[in-house]
Amino acid sequence: MRVTTDLWVSALLRRVFGAGGFAAVVKRGATEAGAVFVLARGRLGELALFGPAPQTSYDSAKPDDRFFSPLGAGDDAAALDARLEREKKFDPDIWVVEIEAGAVTVEELIAVKMP
Repeated sequence: MRVTTDLWVSALLRRVFGAGGFAAVVKRGATEAGAVFVLARGRLGELALFGPAPQTSYDSAKPDDRFFSPLGAGDDAAALDARLEREKKFDPDIWVVEIEAGAVTVEELIAVKMP
């Protein structure tokens, strides 16, 4: 049985807060199976957007894990917001979670697969 998106996002928020960071759900999507996008904000204003990794990135040894791919980075918030708006038009059930990781790296909070 797969963990619902709602439960997974709640666990992510707890991990971020436990690491001394900050997290907020910017857009709440489908409770059961909405795609999750993570907007990571650094202490100096740098941004990175992560979205669901392609199906080919999934590990058969860990079929329930959610993997993410980097979709963009930099300090241009408008470009990343435009990307999220396009994703929302394509799939209105997405989740958008914004985090400041705190004392850990984003890669310690979510499983990132490089393309």
